[in-house]
Amino acid sequence: MTVALMWEARAAEGRGAELLAWAKSQRLDGTPVRRETFRAPQDRVLVITWWDAAYDAELPELPEPTGDLVTRAVHRWRFESVESEPARP
Repeated sequence: MTVALMWEARAAEGRGAELLAWAKSQRLDGTPVRRETFRAPQDRVLVITWWDAAYDAELPELPEPTGDLVTRAVHRWRFESVESEPARP
């Protein structure tokens, strides 16, 4: 089974680049199958990691940034993969 962990944070005003650099520099205890980092308006950063594991497996996650780098607590979600559908033309 594939499990995806999503980590999303919103940087303090004007600190989006710093939050993005911080998130990209974080190392995990273990190597995911895949890891992607995204950014969005309002200085938001999203990191998704994919793991070959059971849904309820204990998996390493990115920590909360320290100090005043973010405006709120990090949001976290966990998803399990379901059967893929073919792309529509």
